[in-house]
Amino acid sequence: MRPCRAGTLVSVTRTGWLDLPAAVRTAVTAETGTVTGFAPVADGLTCHTAMVLTSAAGRTFVKGVPVDRSEERAGQRMEAAVNAAVLTVGPRLLWQVTVAGWDLLGFEYVDGRHADLAAGSPDLPLVAEALQTAVGIAAPAGVPRFADRYAGHVSPEQLRLLDGDALLHTDTNPHNLLITPTRAHLIDWAMPAAGPAWVDVAFTAVRLMEADCSAGYARGWADQFPAWKGADPAAVAALVTGVCRQWEAVVGADGARPSNRRYEALLG
Repeated sequence: MRPCRAGTLVSVTRTGWLDLPAAVRTAVTAETGTVTGFAPVADGLTCHTAMVLTSAAGRTFVKGVPVDRSEERAGQRMEAAVNAAVLTVGPRLLWQVTVAGWDLLGFEYVDGRHADLAAGSPDLPLVAEALQTAVGIAAPAGVPRFADRYAGHVSPEQLRLLDGDALLHTDTNPHNLLITPTRAHLIDWAMPAAGPAWVDVAFTAVRLMEADCSAGYARGWADQFPAWKGADPAAVAALVTGVCRQWEAVVGADGARPSNRRYEALLG
């Protein structure tokens, strides 16, 4: 699993609807009904095809990867495995088909836009409401342990501070927060983990800083969440240490500095 980091979303080369094998399109059509329209979706990091399909039954969001892409396919398996647990905050998984070298998921379509996380944005209360619901979801069996992501970067004692039984999304960037007139939807659960309930609040506060909120504003926004207010400061420090050291190992100290400063700002 890739770490939750600041940065620009980079899309892989996408395969369009008409470029998928005929057997794949036939299997999908068996689920959706005759496809009368299709539109590509450019956002995302790992899916190799993503689109909105239109049929007589309405619109369906479809994403998928070739079966030989083991890491991306593992993410899709996790997304399917936790879907039943996250229906209060995200769209329903309607079907999954694996055929002709492709693994595809079909979801309820959410007619929304990406969240604006800037200071004073009217989206922030909706995001907070969705996140408050999400932090109360228990992790289903088989979800990876969040602390394991930072093994080798922090001490065993610090790893134990990152244990918990809440279901974490771990990638609450604006592209994974769809805003409709009445609510925010938290989508793309491909990186779930079991850990402390406050972790997604911390990650989202960093996303606010990426949107040019001040550190004080982001921490103040996070303070509305009881899970964050009650977090052990030593556990928060363990998270910050693990994330920063991990990112330094990936991009070097200089490359990691801007993002790591935002994580360090969580400590006040």
